[in-house]
Amino acid sequence: MFDFKSVVRRIAIAPLLLGASPLPALAHTAPFTIEEVMQAPYPSSLIAAAKENAVAWVFDTKGCRNVFLAQGKTSHQVTAYTLDDGFDIGDLALSPDAGMLAFVRGGSIEDDQPANVNNSSAGATPREVWLVAAAGGAPRKVGAGHSPGFSPDGTRVVFADKSQLWSVSATAESAAVPLIVDQGRIASVIFSPDGKRLAFMSARKEHSLIGVYDFSSKAITWLSPSLDHDTSPVFSPSGTQIAFIRVPSEKNPEFVSHRAGEPWSIWIADAASGEGRRVWVSDPGAGSSFHPSLSAKNLLWNSRDELVFPWEKTGWLQLYAVPARGGAIRPVTGGQFEVVHMALSADRRRLVYSSNEDIDRMHVWSIDFQGGQRAPAAKDRAIEDYPQISGDGTIYALQSDATKPLQPVVLNAGRWQPLAPQATTGFPSSKLTTPEPVTFAAKDGQLVHAQLFLPHDADGSKAHAAIMFFHGGPRRQMLLGFNPMGAYNWMYALNQYFAAEGYVVISVNYRGGIGYGLDYREAKNFGPDGDSELNDLLGTVTYLQSRKDVDPRRVGIWGASYGGLMTALGLARASKDIAVGVDYAGVYNWDSMLASVGVPVDPGEATRRGFDSSPVATIDQWRSPVLVVQADDDRNVPLQQSLELIEDLRLHHIDHDAILMPNEIHDLARYASWIALFKATNDYLNRYLRP
Repeated sequence: MFDFKSVVRRIAIAPLLLGASPLPALAHTAPFTIEEVMQAPYPSSLIAAAKENAVAWVFDTKGCRNVFLAQGKTSHQVTAYTLDDGFDIGDLALSPDAGMLAFVRGGSIEDDQPANVNNSSAGATPREVWLVAAAGGAPRKVGAGHSPGFSPDGTRVVFADKSQLWSVSATAESAAVPLIVDQGRIASVIFSPDGKRLAFMSARKEHSLIGVYDFSSKAITWLSPSLDHDTSPVFSPSGTQIAFIRVPSEKNPEFVSHRAGEPWSIWIADAASGEGRRVWVSDPGAGSSFHPSLSAKNLLWNSRDELVFPWEKTGWLQLYAVPARGGAIRPVTGGQFEVVHMALSADRRRLVYSSNEDIDRMHVWSIDFQGGQRAPAAKDRAIEDYPQISGDGTIYALQSDATKPLQPVVLNAGRWQPLAPQATTGFPSSKLTTPEPVTFAAKDGQLVHAQLFLPHDADGSKAHAAIMFFHGGPRRQMLLGFNPMGAYNWMYALNQYFAAEGYVVISVNYRGGIGYGLDYREAKNFGPDGDSELNDLLGTVTYLQSRKDVDPRRVGIWGASYGGLMTALGLARASKDIAVGVDYAGVYNWDSMLASVGVPVDPGEATRRGFDSSPVATIDQWRSPVLVVQADDDRNVPLQQSLELIEDLRLHHIDHDAILMPNEIHDLARYASWIALFKATNDYLNRYLRP
C-alpha cells in the first residue's frame, strides 16, 4: 500500500475557471461508500467436472482469493486463505470425478516473472501449482509452474513451467517429475481421451509447433512442422488424430489495425506419425487474419466428426463447422454479433457459448449437434458469460446485471439460480443506477457506442458535472452491468459510485474495442497509425455538451492502460473542453512505448505517425490538471511512459499530482491498491469538478 504523503504535490489546487454561468447542480454525498460497492466477491476461473455435476471457481473477496466448489445446489469454500496479500489464484482445474482441484497461486500469475506485490522482505514468490481435495483440507504444493490439467482417469496432473512439462500424482505424496524439456515455451497441454498421449504447443521465437508426447515410448512427435504459428491442438474422439490451427507468420505492428492477411487454415495430423493434411483454409479478405474468441480453446471436435471454430468471414466473429475429412463448411451461428466464450460437453454432443446478440449484454446459448436447434439457455435482461457444461449436461455461467454483482449461477428449469447467494448479502444494489445504452456521432461521423449513468436526481432541470470513462485494452467492451472481465468489474463499480455522487457518467466503447464487428475493432488509422480513436473521444465531448443535464464547464475524464492513453490524448488535444483527468498507467509516447516492449516501429514515416498520434505531440496545448498513477512493476505499460509524461508536465508548468505504487503490477493484485486508486481518483476529480 502506498503512502499518500509521498505524492508529488500539485502546482496549484484551484480548478480552471472556464467562464461564468448559472450556478450548477451540486455534487452530493453518495448513499454508499466505495468500499461498499467493492465488497462483493468477484468470481473467476469457472470450470465444470467432466463426469459429475459439479463446478468450481475462485472468489476474490476484498483481495483474499479462495477456491469454491458447488455440487448440485450447494456450495462450499475449499481453501482457507485470509489475507489481502496480493497473491492471485487462477488456472483452476477440476478432476473428472470432482474429487480433486488444482490451481496456481502467486504474486503474479500473468507471466514467468514473479512479483513482490505483498512487499515481502524475502522477495517475490514465483507462481506455484497446488493440489487440494474438493472436500477441503490443506493444499499441497507440487512445484513452480502454471496451467495444471488432470489426466482422463484423474490420477495424474501435468503442469508447465517455461520450457518444461512436469507430471505428479494427483493423490500420492510424491515429487513432480519432468516429462519434457523443450526448446520453446510450453502451453495448451491436452490429454488424449485414453490418457496415453498428450499434445502441447511449443512457442518458439518466430514460430510455434504442435508436439505429441507418448507416455509409453517417452518420445515426441512433431505434427507437420512449419515456419508458421501452430496453435489450439484438439484430439479426435478416438485419440488417433489431432487437429490444430495454423496462422501464417507475418510482421504485424502492435496496435495497428490488421483487417486482412495471408489466409489461416485448419490441419489434421496423425498422432503417431505426425503426417498432416490441410482440412480447410480461410478465404482472402475479411476473416483471412485469424482472430480468436476469448475462450482458452478455439478449436473443438464434436460428435458429428466436425471441427468447430470461430471465423470473421462476415465481419462478425461467428462459429463454423467443417467435416474432419474435409469438405464444405457450415455456419453454426450467424448474425451481427460476436461469440465470446464457448465450451463443449464431455460427450462432444452439446456446445454452450456466450454472445452479445443483445449488443451491450452477453447471454448463454446451447446447441445440440445431433439435430437440435440453437436456443438461449434462459431469457432475461441480465449478463451471462463464461459458460460451462458438466458431465451430466448441467450448464453453469457467471451472471450479473446493472445493479447486481457478478455471481456463479446454475441453469435449473430454464432459470438461472445463484450458487452462492450469501456472497452478496449487504451489497447496495437498491442504491445503484441502471445505465442506458447511447450512440452518437464521432468527430469523423462514425457511430460511437457508450453506456450512460444518470444520477438519481437527474430530471433535466439541473446541469451536472460529467465524467468520461475509457476502458483499456483496447480489445475490451464495457457492458450494461458488472463486467465479467477482471478489472472492468471494479471500474464499473466506480462509475456507479460517481453517478451516486451526482455526476453524469459516460462509459465509452471507442473504436478498437470488441463487440461491434471486425471493422470497428480493426479501425483505420488506429493507435500509432493515426489516433483515429480520438474522433470518438471528441464526439463524446460534443455529445455531453449537447445535453441540458450536463455543465460543459465541468467535464472530467479518467481511464487506465489504453484508457489512460485516451485520457492523456483528451487532455493534450481538448483541454478547453475537459477540466481535469486521472491517468492510470497510460501510454504517452507511442514510439518509446513500442521500443521499450521490443516491437519498435520502422524508422521514417511510421515513427513520425507514432509520435503525431501520441499525447506528447501536443503537450504544449495541455492546460488541464491531471493525476498520474503508476504501478512500478508494470509489465504491460512500462514505467517509462509515466516518467516521460511527468517530465513534460513539469517542463510546461502543467498542474499535476503523481502517485507511485511500489511493487504493484498492471492489474493491481491487492484490494487495498484498488481502493487507494479509486479514492485518489474520486478525490482528485471532486477537487476540480465540484463547485
